[in-house]
Amino acid sequence: MIPIINNILERFFAKDDRLNNTQIFGYFVEEPLKDEHLTLGFSPSRIALKKRWRNNGLSADFIAEYLTTFFPRDTHEDSKTNTKSEIKSAVSYIANELLENAIKYCDANVEYPITLHLELQSNEVRIFINNSVTASGVEKFKSFIKELSDSNPDEFYLRQLEKNAEDENNDGSGLGFLTIVNDYCAKIGWKFQIVQHEPDLIAVTTMVQLTV
Repeated sequence: MIPIINNILERFFAKDDRLNNTQIFGYFVEEPLKDEHLTLGFSPSRIALKKRWRNNGLSADFIAEYLTTFFPRDTHEDSKTNTKSEIKSAVSYIANELLENAIKYCDANVEYPITLHLELQSNEVRIFINNSVTASGVEKFKSFIKELSDSNPDEFYLRQLEKNAEDENNDGSGLGFLTIVNDYCAKIGWKFQIVQHEPDLIAVTTMVQLTV
């Protein structure tokens, strides 16, 4: 698995477009896939956090169930995840992690919806999550991305586990992202964009691409 992960990390790059107020890190694809797609929107401030956690799981399971309707057979000889149940489990986990992070780290002081978008074409699935983020959150996020791109993912995962064990209040470990990369061999990228000035409103889009 390590050679596969290292090959993915070799494709990590940073694209800085100051004129359009955007920065892209990692494997991020703007061009949409042309087959099936599904979009869900959420208002993070409308529902209490505990209730929202429950809704996250339901939403993740829904898009995973929706996706598997396009795979009528139980096995795919050329796929990396070769059963419908494995595809469903992978998509549900990834979608749930993205939703939890978006709700946990969104800027609670702005009215900005969280958007979850799923795309499917042939054996490729892309999952996007778009949410607001605070200025301080952006810097922490970029620091995590840089460390991920500079590290062996398995070693980085162990370091983050150790940090969590040492500090129970450590909530920025990124273990979900590391699990997505390590366990599902997914490609991942981020786009940061200033969508409003005075006051500044910063949004981040996380993209995960999975081969099924």
